[in-house]
Amino acid sequence: MTAARPSIAFPPRLLPAPQAAAYIGVSESKLRTLKIPRRVLDGKRLYDGLALDAFADDLAIEGQADDTGW
Repeated sequence: MTAARPSIAFPPRLLPAPQAAAYIGVSESKLRTLKIPRRVLDGKRLYDGLALDAFADDLAIEGQADDTGW
């Protein structure tokens, strides 16, 4: 008898718009207005999870001064 393979559960790196929008907490229509690049795979336009993370990391943090000095 062989041991069962452990299952690996992780989110996909490339996400279609509905999942990408949910990932960063915005609507699909809002997602499409953001300057987040997409990758193309077999004609599908997909958002890279790393690009979504980078976008979120670059957002201003409440209570901290932004780059304009305000």
